[in-house]
Amino acid sequence: MEETKFNQIGVSFKGSGSYVPDQILTNQEISQKVDTSDEWIKSRTGISERRISSSGDNVTDMGYKAALTAIEMANWDIKTIDLIILATSTPHDLFGSAPAIQSKLGACNAVAFDLTAACSGFLFALITASQFLKGGNFQRAVVIGADQLSSYIDWNDRRSCILFGDGAGALAIEATNDFDNLIGFDMRTDGERGSFLNLPSNNNKDLIIDNIDFLTGGFSPIQMNGQEVYKFAVREVPIILDKLLKKTNYSSEKVDWLLLHQANQRILDSVGDRLKIPREKILSNLEKYGNTSAATIPLMMDEAIRNSSIKKNDIIATSGFGAGLSWGAALIKWG
Repeated sequence: MEETKFNQIGVSFKGSGSYVPDQILTNQEISQKVDTSDEWIKSRTGISERRISSSGDNVTDMGYKAALTAIEMANWDIKTIDLIILATSTPHDLFGSAPAIQSKLGACNAVAFDLTAACSGFLFALITASQFLKGGNFQRAVVIGADQLSSYIDWNDRRSCILFGDGAGALAIEATNDFDNLIGFDMRTDGERGSFLNLPSNNNKDLIIDNIDFLTGGFSPIQMNGQEVYKFAVREVPIILDKLLKKTNYSSEKVDWLLLHQANQRILDSVGDRLKIPREKILSNLEKYGNTSAATIPLMMDEAIRNSSIKKNDIIATSGFGAGLSWGAALIKWG
């Protein structure tokens, strides 16, 4: 790829897209598998149903479909895309699924790579892509969040199996030379609390020859201390958002929408209350999709853009949080 240096100071948001599998798993259907009920799940999480990938779905295909719809909204020639970042913790290929998406799109001039940061992944990828664009070497980027957590759930563990679903979302972003719609951002990691949420390797010892052993590859189901993750989110997310608003000289009254990682409705409401953002400004679709990890923020954003809730120049305060433990915040203006 020929390197061209652009004179640019910011980014603008040009398109959004999303994709969810066709299979719907309701709370009532989960209650046939484990000892729970629709009322119990909804009262504690806000979730009514979630999408589950069938044998015809995988992260590459879901990410491709979400990216394509974002590119179509942006009305871009696919060959003008310089960068594709896929945020995922469940790649179709452990060596990386972004290159396969690049190939399916026909984005032959784009460099493509995966970024892993679990439920913070999309926000971290969006910030990363924005820095590449502001650096002057790239002009257009597609940022994708896609996860297939249904493949890594213990469907006999009612504490975790009720929470997660599959899906993908994407944003098309472009460098600009006269404004910046990524108003500000912050990111944090606390590995000391990383044991609260894991998808750990499950390696069995075997022998190559008599005196040389090795560990086979594989993963255990998701392991989560839900109480600790909840306490972490309701404490840290309001703090990072409040600091970001002060740093960028915005008050919560100027925020049109609060868009958080869709983990639990009680977390969304608690963060909104602490920031004094009214409930009608809190975007939520987890009732239909559950926690889709890196996909939740772009999936919700695409839905709100396409139903005209989010309009041009709306101010959106957003935060991703989860395994790592990691969390971050961004203040953006749509358009």
